[in-house]
Amino acid sequence: MSQKVKICVGGIDYYINTDEDETYIRGIGAKLNERLDQLAKQNPYLSTTMVAVFAALECCDEAEKAKKALDKITGKMQVSDAKSIDAIIEVDEARREIERLNMENIRLRKQLAGR
Repeated sequence: MSQKVKICVGGIDYYINTDEDETYIRGIGAKLNERLDQLAKQNPYLSTTMVAVFAALECCDEAEKAKKALDKITGKMQVSDAKSIDAIIEVDEARREIERLNMENIRLRKQLAGR
């Protein structure tokens, strides 16, 4: 269900149409506002637009690094899953071999007992 959420970023009110939780949207707006303030204080000679562009670049950089880290973890999980499947197959084969050997053992014992 879409809703309008008002946030203030850089001294300007924005109305965001979103399906996300209002608290979440306000939190993101507050985080962005903090980052803009921080960049503006560190670089007082930059225009508001330049501060916003640098903040956007930082956000994109963080998102890209997080995506790469997630892809790396996902890849490791897939390798781990494949190894787990291989191990399960090996255990299954070992169980079947144990069962076969037990049956052969029983057959041989009966054979020896019958002599």
